[in-house]
Amino acid sequence: MPSAGLFIGSFLLSVVLTAVARVFAIRIGFVSKPTADRYSQYAIPLGGGIAIFGTLALSILAAIISVKFLFPAGWFNWLGSAVVDYTQGFLDRINQLIIIFCASAVLFALGLWDDKKRLDPYFKLIVQFAAAISVAAFADVRVEFFIESKLITTMLSAIWIVFLINAFNFLDNMDGASAGIAAITCSILFVAAALSGQVFVGGLTLIFIGALAGFLVFNFPPAKIFMGDAGSLVVGFFAAVLTLKTTYYHQTQSGRWFSVFFPLICMAVPLYDFISVTILRISQGKSPMVGDTQHFSHRLKRRGLNETQAILTLYLATLCTGLGAIFLYQVNFLGAILIFIQTFMVLAIIAILEATGRNDSAND
Repeated sequence: MPSAGLFIGSFLLSVVLTAVARVFAIRIGFVSKPTADRYSQYAIPLGGGIAIFGTLALSILAAIISVKFLFPAGWFNWLGSAVVDYTQGFLDRINQLIIIFCASAVLFALGLWDDKKRLDPYFKLIVQFAAAISVAAFADVRVEFFIESKLITTMLSAIWIVFLINAFNFLDNMDGASAGIAAITCSILFVAAALSGQVFVGGLTLIFIGALAGFLVFNFPPAKIFMGDAGSLVVGFFAAVLTLKTTYYHQTQSGRWFSVFFPLICMAVPLYDFISVTILRISQGKSPMVGDTQHFSHRLKRRGLNETQAILTLYLATLCTGLGAIFLYQVNFLGAILIFIQTFMVLAIIAILEATGRNDSAND
């Protein structure tokens, strides 16, 4: 199946690029040394972000070249009229894809620069908003919410994109956390895209999941390489773009407007971690931009779980909320309420586990 080929191809490419990036990072001394905001006790090579972005870049470039030059020459005709129609749809969206790719390249460069030299967080925020506004305004990466004003939807979408960029950046605090949770949430998004018949969005999602899975081969505890900001900014950006490009609300299914909350429920765990840690830092008089070990994953480890168990707990919580989101457009109002309650209960469990660690030192 073509969809399986997209995933397998990007997965294998990511595995190769991650292995190469690891060797190269070790040789040039591009490593992350032990710090107070991570549990790693050894210097770990960076460069995983290079592999993730490289996989996405090469895959997208290959797709654009194939469709741009081979499709007009009739190379795809033997695959049947359905594939030809889908290819034409992809051709119509190439300009959008190029804008998305360019914005991700800017964020990748920003993250790589930050990995080498710590940048001012407000400068990073400005660049993030510039990238987010560009794709919202010019690549049609916007949430509608039944609002007709393009200016309002562009700004709301940009805020959402920056929000998720930083949420996944915050999640990159323990081996396998950011990439694994992104892979799970985007797998849920792929199901939603498939149910809506979105071939273009589904294909891009599979490529992204494959890139994350290949990186996880080396990043799952104990990690042999980190993605760094060069990876986490790109991961958050693509996750946000996919939430905005996937269709959840179907007008023909009257009364199911609550399906527009799909992204919030699907991303409930990373959003909760981002919001709760930000509030906690501010309440302690700290900058929300300065890392520490007050994340959910860190508190689980202080409760006695090892790193693998903590990450698997995060994966399970993410999967529980994400599976509920899939059925939002199929259930009636009562069913939607039950899904919201389930999401709240999962987050409540997280809050309880966090509260038991409040007496511990944030950096022990």
